[in-house]
Amino acid sequence: RIIMFHDEVEIEDFEYEEETETYRYPCPCGDIFRISKEDLLNGEDIARCPSCSLLLRVIYDVDSFVASWEDAEKAKEPEKATN
Repeated sequence: RIIMFHDEVEIEDFEYEEETETYRYPCPCGDIFRISKEDLLNGEDIARCPSCSLLLRVIYDVDSFVASWEDAEKAKEPEKATN
């Protein structure tokens, strides 16, 4: 089965919504393409628009993406006290 993409867009061009942990990009129909952080961490690269049939391919390096989120999580951890 061949998948036809409306476009291919770099992850850097998406807007990240922290509350829903979702990356968003405008769709020509007026709605928004969406893909979750979890999907991207799992190697998924198809953002879908909930209002129309268009699909968007997300261009990103999975390994770099995972590493950047792991680094961000480590930075949130409180530093351990040293005695």
